[in-house]
Amino acid sequence: MPNHAQSVTNAVPDESFTVSEKLTDAADEVKNKVREFGRAATDKIDENRSAAASGMEKTASMLDEKAASLPGGEKVTSLAHATADKLSSTADYVREHDVNQMMSDVETLVKNNPAASLLTAAVVGFLVGRAFTSRD
Repeated sequence: MPNHAQSVTNAVPDESFTVSEKLTDAADEVKNKVREFGRAATDKIDENRSAAASGMEKTASMLDEKAASLPGGEKVTSLAHATADKLSSTADYVREHDVNQMMSDVETLVKNNPAASLLTAAVVGFLVGRAFTSRD
């Protein structure tokens, strides 16, 4: 006749295995939900790429047209034209590349310029933090 201590000892590994299985299943479910969310976000960004590119193109065109009338002389006019050219190039890039290609390009940029990337991330993080900090 088996004693009670043996049956309790044998039950503990079974319960820990069940808890482990449940944790693994929950982790898999979370991973799947994150993947679904990522796919949905990627699809939504891809849907809006054309509109974003058109907006950048319009802004570039307006800036280019108004550059000569900006105060500050030739230096400001030249800077405005250069900015308009960059905006136009960015609009073309956004139109021609999907989100996955853009992410790949960002990864390459970060790998090739880690210090500048960290500095940029810190500055952007600081500015976003300041934007959401209340002044009360």
